[in-house]
Amino acid sequence: MPVWERSSTARVVPPARPRKLAKVPFVELADGRLQGVVSSGSDVGRVYVSSIATGTYAFACSTNNNRPCGGARGTFCNHIRALVGEAVLQYGAERVARYLKADTPDTAPDAHALVAAMTATRPTQGDTSAAAPVFSRFLRHLAYLELEPTTAPLPEMQWFPPTRTVA
Repeated sequence: MPVWERSSTARVVPPARPRKLAKVPFVELADGRLQGVVSSGSDVGRVYVSSIATGTYAFACSTNNNRPCGGARGTFCNHIRALVGEAVLQYGAERVARYLKADTPDTAPDAHALVAAMTATRPTQGDTSAAAPVFSRFLRHLAYLELEPTTAPLPEMQWFPPTRTVA
């Protein structure tokens, strides 16, 4: 383990498996939801912000300019299914199932089993109010890719307290 990781106050968790970022460039378990950004299959300029609520599995899917997804009519659309699949790659199926409070009959669930267990409960369509903050976080993460590589500290990343100092 590198020195910076041993002295870090935040634990770094490696992904369960490497994943490709073209279809689902952003996925997170946050704010009581599995949420993320999913690329459109038909338009390169369009992305969808999709989410599933913990416990109720209420789902929402809308474009980046807040238009509703045409496929999310009463059940999970393909964007949400892709989001679950990438979340399983990023975090592992057990962690995603635990976070969403999904009971699967399999002891080792996969993305398909998770989606099947959640759709069996007949979840309702939720509101899309979380889409704007999720998309904003995604854009903020993209901004870091444009920075030149450096070892100097980034001011916006300084919310963590420095180690071994007295206030």
